[in-house]
Amino acid sequence: MVVSSPHPDVDIPDVTLYDFLFASLEDQDLDRVAVVDGPSGATTTFGELCAQVDAIAGAAAARGLGVGDVVALHSPNVPAFVSVFHGLLRAGVTVTTVNALASGAEVGKQLVASGATALFTVSALLPQAAEGAEQAGLDRDAVVVLDGAEGYASLRDLLAAGAPAPEVTIDPSTHLAVLPYSSGTTGLPKGVMLTHRNLVANVLQTRPYLPLGREDVVPAVLPFFHIYGMTVLMNFAVLERATLVTLPRFDLPEYLGVIGAHRATVLFVAPPIALAVAKHPLAAEADLSSVRLMMSGAAPFDARLAAAVRQRLPQARVVQGYGMSEMSPVSHVVPVDRDDIDPGSIGLLAANMLAKIVDPATGEEIEPPAEGTSAPGELLCAGPNVMVGYLGDEAATRDTFDADGFLHTGDIATVDADGVFHIVDRLKELIKYKGYQVPPAELEALLLGHPQITDAAVVGVPDEDGEEIPKAFVVAAEGAELTAEEVMEHVAAKVAPYKKVRAVQFTRTIPKSAAGKILRKELRAG
Repeated sequence: MVVSSPHPDVDIPDVTLYDFLFASLEDQDLDRVAVVDGPSGATTTFGELCAQVDAIAGAAAARGLGVGDVVALHSPNVPAFVSVFHGLLRAGVTVTTVNALASGAEVGKQLVASGATALFTVSALLPQAAEGAEQAGLDRDAVVVLDGAEGYASLRDLLAAGAPAPEVTIDPSTHLAVLPYSSGTTGLPKGVMLTHRNLVANVLQTRPYLPLGREDVVPAVLPFFHIYGMTVLMNFAVLERATLVTLPRFDLPEYLGVIGAHRATVLFVAPPIALAVAKHPLAAEADLSSVRLMMSGAAPFDARLAAAVRQRLPQARVVQGYGMSEMSPVSHVVPVDRDDIDPGSIGLLAANMLAKIVDPATGEEIEPPAEGTSAPGELLCAGPNVMVGYLGDEAATRDTFDADGFLHTGDIATVDADGVFHIVDRLKELIKYKGYQVPPAELEALLLGHPQITDAAVVGVPDEDGEEIPKAFVVAAEGAELTAEEVMEHVAAKVAPYKKVRAVQFTRTIPKSAAGKILRKELRAG
C-alpha cells in the first residue's frame, strides 16, 4: 500500500529556478543582506546578488555558454558560489557541482563523465582543477578562477565586459539544472539528472515543515556542491530572504564564533557537527542562545545524539530530515511544530511525496499498520523532486526505479500508524563517512590496482566514536610484504580525504556468493 504525505499537496509553479528565487524580489528586500563571507565579514545584499547573477549570465553567454552546455563549478562555500551557480543556470547552462575535496583525477573523471566544456574554480583548488581540466582535455581558456590566478580568466574579467543577461527559453520540467554526482544505492558515482522543476519542487515541499523567514541567519558550512547544502541551505534561504553566512570548511571555533557574532538562528548540519555542538568543551563556552532550530541530515542521527544537542540548546528544536541526491534531496522531515515525533526518526513524508515499503526478498509491499509499527522493508519514494535518471546510464536508471516509477532508496525503513518513518538498516552498500558518500566499489578498484593485492573488499564499520569508517579487507599476493599503513597510503594518494581507507585487515579470502557478489555482511560480522 502506498503512503501519502499527511500534508496537502503544494502548488509547484512551472518556472525556472532563477525566476522562482529572484522574480519575486521586492524593493524592500534589495538592501537586505543575502550573503556574508564568514571569514572576512564582507556582505552581499539581495539587490547586489541579483545583479551579479544577471551579469554572470551575460558573461557566460558572451563566452558561448548556454542551453545544452554543462559547466563544472568546483568551489568551497564562498559568496561567489551563490552568484555563479545561479548565473550559470540563468544562462541556460547545466551545472555539475564538484566536491571541493576531490583529487585532480576525480575532477577529471567528473568533467569527462558530465561532458563539461568549462570549469569554474578558486585559486586554492587550482592544482586539482588544472590537473582535472588537463585530463579532460579542457584548454586554459575554458577554466575560470573566480578569485584570480596568473594565466587564467577571473570572475572580474568576465564581468568587466558588462554583457547583458541572455533571453533563454527552456522547459523547466525537462531542462537539466544540475548534475551532482552520487553513487546511488551501489556502484561508482553517476550523474544525477535534476531539472529546474525538481529543485523548485523540493524547496516548496520542505517549506511547510521547516519555516524560514527574513530575520533568520543561517551559517552555511554544509557544502553547496552537495545537494543538501544546495537545496536546503542555499536555495531555501535565498527564497525566504534569510541571510547566509558562508564558511569554506568546518572549523569548530570559527563556526561557533559565527553563530555568536551573527546571532545565527537556524543550523543545518550533519551528525558530526551536531556531535561537536553537543559534546565539545568549546561549545559549552560559546553563545548559542540565538539558535531556534537545528536540523540534521546526510547521515543517521539517533535519539541519543538529539537529546545531547537539546541539553546544549534547550531553547531550540532539534529535528532530522532524510533524502538523497536522487530526490533533490529531501523526502522526509520531522516538522518543527511536532514535539510528539521521535527526533531519532526521519519524520513524515514531505508534501507531494508518496512512499511504500517493500520486502526486499519477495518484492511484496508491506502494509502500513493500523496501530504500532510496520515490518521493515526497503523504502521506495515518488514525487516531483525525484530525478529524471542517471546521465548516460539507462541500465542503472532502470534498476533504480520500480515498475510504478518509485525510486529505490536502498535503505530499510519502518512506518508507524501515524506515518512516522524510521531508517533501521541499509540495504545499499554505500558507506556514509561524516555525511559524505564513499562507494566501496571505487576503493576496491584502487586496491586491486596494487601489484601486491590479489583481492579486496571495503565495508563500513563503526570506529571507537561510533562513526562509520571505510575498512578494507585485503588478500595479499603470495610472498608480499605489505603493511596496513602501505595499503592506506596507496588509496589516500588517489582519493579525496573523506574517501580514505581508515582500517585494514588482512585475510586469506574474500567471502563471495555463487554469483561473485561480495558478502559484506559476513565481513562486518567477522
